[in-house]
Amino acid sequence: MHLAKLATLTLAALLALSPALAQEKVWHHAGSLIGEPKYPEGFARFDYVNPDAPVGGQVRLSSMGGFDTFNPILPEGEPVDGIGLVYETLTTASLDETSTQYGDLAEAFSFPDDYSSVTFRMNPRAKWADGEPVTAEDVVWSFNKIMELNPSQANYYANVTKAEVTAPGEVTFTFDQKGNRELPHIMGQLIVLPQHWWEGTGPDGKPRDIAHSTLEPPMGSGPYKLASFSPGASVTYERDPNYWALKEPFNIGQNNFQQIKYEYFRDTTAEFEGFKGDEFDWWDENLALRWQNGYDFPAVTEGKVTKELFENNYRGSGVLVGFVPNLRKPLFQNEALREAMLYAFDFEELDKLRFFGQYDRINSYFYGTEFASSGLPQGKELEILNSVRDLVPASVFTTEYKNPVNGDPTKLRNSLRTANQILTQAGYTLNGNQLMDPTGKPVSFEILLNGPTIEPIATAFQTNLKRLGIDATIRTVDSPQYIERVGKRDYDMIYTGWGQSLSPGNEQRDFWGSASAQGEDSRNYAGIADKGIDALIDKVIFATDRDTLIAATRALDRVLLAHHYVTPTYTLRKSRIARWDRFSHPDPLPEFNIGFPTVWWYDEAKAAKTGAAKN
Repeated sequence: MHLAKLATLTLAALLALSPALAQEKVWHHAGSLIGEPKYPEGFARFDYVNPDAPVGGQVRLSSMGGFDTFNPILPEGEPVDGIGLVYETLTTASLDETSTQYGDLAEAFSFPDDYSSVTFRMNPRAKWADGEPVTAEDVVWSFNKIMELNPSQANYYANVTKAEVTAPGEVTFTFDQKGNRELPHIMGQLIVLPQHWWEGTGPDGKPRDIAHSTLEPPMGSGPYKLASFSPGASVTYERDPNYWALKEPFNIGQNNFQQIKYEYFRDTTAEFEGFKGDEFDWWDENLALRWQNGYDFPAVTEGKVTKELFENNYRGSGVLVGFVPNLRKPLFQNEALREAMLYAFDFEELDKLRFFGQYDRINSYFYGTEFASSGLPQGKELEILNSVRDLVPASVFTTEYKNPVNGDPTKLRNSLRTANQILTQAGYTLNGNQLMDPTGKPVSFEILLNGPTIEPIATAFQTNLKRLGIDATIRTVDSPQYIERVGKRDYDMIYTGWGQSLSPGNEQRDFWGSASAQGEDSRNYAGIADKGIDALIDKVIFATDRDTLIAATRALDRVLLAHHYVTPTYTLRKSRIARWDRFSHPDPLPEFNIGFPTVWWYDEAKAAKTGAAKN
C-alpha cells in the first residue's frame, strides 16, 4: 500500500476512535443559552456591582424548620441554609443576564460542535480554604459521589456517561447523546467538594464519610467559612479574608458582609414576630393580607423598617403553583376528576376577600414567560404537535385552555354544574352527598400542607369540592415532616410549584418525565408518566434554535394543561420585601435579581439611625 494512503487511513482511524482529536478545542470564558454573553474575555467586573462597596457588618436572615447536616449532597435530612457560601461551582451566573455562565473554579470550557462532551480547564488560582489547589480530580470525585449518593442529581446528570481527567488541570464530561446544547451549561453548575478533606480525619479522630450526615463545619473554596452554629437553631458564616477569588472579576464588589447569620423558626407566625422584634433583618412577604394590613408596628411607622416591591427576580423566570394530585394514587388517574376540580377553585372570590388585587391567576406551566401557550396552536408549534398527534389529547388542536371565571354565586354555580357534567359523563355518581367513583368507591383525599400559610386557600377549595361531593381533608405539618412525606411520595395532594428559566431544557424531565415519576427525589410531584409529554420534552431539549425552543415549549405547555395534572392557582410577579433599614445596594440593581445579600452592603450611617441590631 502506498505510504501516503496508509497515513491517510491511519489518521482517519485515529479520528474515528477519538472524536476529541477531530476538532481543535476552542476555549470559552463564558457561555449563554440565549444569544452571546454580555461580558467579553478579560472583563474587569460585572456592571451592576459597586467596586467600592464597604466590607463589614452583619446581615441576619431567617429560615423555617431546622437543619441536621452540613453535607451538601445527601438527599435525606435537612441541609443547612447558606452552604453555597462555603462551596463553589465550576461556573457562576451573572445577575444581569439569563442562562449565562462565566468561569469560576474553571477558568474556561470547551465543547465540540455536536455537544457530545464538555471539558473544563481549572482556574490555577482556585484554592481550598486550607490553601490546597482545587483540582480536576476534585471535580471527578465530587461528580462520582453525587451520582452515587443522590438519586435526584443522578437523574439530572443521567446523560453523562463518564467524568475523567483528560489532561493536567482539565476534566471532561462525556454525554450519551449529541445535540443537547444545555448539557455543557448544566455541568458548569456542578458543586465541587474537596476530596482530601472528606477523605481525611475529623477532629474526633475518626475518618470522615461523605455518605453520612455531619455537623462538623465543612471546608470549601467559597467566600465564607462556617464560623459558629447552634444545632437546628442558628448558623453564622464569616467572610474569609483569604478567599482565593477576592480580586477575580466575577467576585469584585460582592460578598460584602463580614457575617451572614441564619435564624431558624418553627412556624411563619413566630418567624414574622421575630422580624418585628428585630431578630433578623430581611422578610420576603408571602401573604397579601399581611402585606396589606400587618405593617402597622412601631418600627415601620418610625421608618426603621422599610417596605419595597422588586420586579427583578421575576424578569428572568416563570412559575407554576397550585394543588398537585398524586397520580401514583389510583384515585387521581382519572382525568375527569382532575379536570372537574379545576372548576371548584374560586380565584376571583379569594382575590376580593384575601388578595387585595395583588395576584394574577396562573394559566400556564410557564406563566410569565414567552413560553406560555395561548390561543390555538399554529405555525411551528402546530408542526411539532402534529409530529406527536397520536400521543397527545385531540383537544389541544381544537380547544384553548382557559381557567373558569368565578367570583359570585351565579358564576360559581355554573362552574360547579360544569364540573358535575364532566364527572357524570365519566361515570361518577352521587350517593347522597358523597361522590362515588366509577368503581363505587367514595372520592376522598387529604391535602397535605407545609405550614399554615395556605390553609385559608385550601379551606376555600375544600368547601367547593364538598359541593361536588368530594371529601377533602386538610393536614398541616411542620417542614421536616412535610419534606419526609413528599420525599416518600406519601401524600394524596400537595400545594407546591415549579420555577422555570428562560431556557427550558433537561429539568423538564425531572419535572414531568416518565423516568422521574417513580423516583423519590425528583420534582415530578404529580407522578406524570406520559409518552406524548416525554416526546415533547425531547423536542424542547434538542431544539436547535430559539424559535424552535419557544414553539416546542409552548406545545409541551399546551399538552400538560390539557391533562389537568395541576389545579393552577395564583402568583405575584414581584417580591414584597420588608427590611430593617441598615443596608444599601447598587443603583440600579441587576436586571434579573435583587442581588441580596450578594451585592448589597452594611451601611453604617443608616444603621446608626435605625439602631444597632439585636444579636
